[in-house]
Amino acid sequence: MDATVERKSFQFSIRIVRLYKYLRSTKKEFVLSKQLLRSGTSIGANIAEAQQAQSRADFISKLNIALKETAETDYWLRLLHATEYLDDHEFASVYDDCSEIGKMLTSIIKSTKK
Repeated sequence: MDATVERKSFQFSIRIVRLYKYLRSTKKEFVLSKQLLRSGTSIGANIAEAQQAQSRADFISKLNIALKETAETDYWLRLLHATEYLDDHEFASVYDDCSEIGKMLTSIIKSTKK
C-alpha cells in the first residue's frame, strides 16, 4: 500500500485529536466532537489494520471500513461547520484533508480489485 495514505491518515488523526480538544475546551461542544474523534481517528486505525490483512479480500474490506469512516467524518465536519462550531477557515483545511484521504482510499481499493 502507498505509504502516503498511511502518513496522511496518521497526521489527520493528530489534527482530529487537536480539533476535538479545541471543540471541548473553547467551544464547549461535547457530543458532536466525540463522534468526530471516533470516526476521524478510526480512518488511520483501519488503514494500519489493513497492513496486516490475511488476504486481498481482507485488505479491501479494511480499506472499505476506512473509507466509510472517512464519509462519516466528512458528515461530522460539515455538521460542525453548519452549526457554527467551526468557521470557514477551520473547516476548509481539515475538510480538504478528509476529502483527499477519501480519494486516495477509493483509488487504492479500485486498483487492488483489478
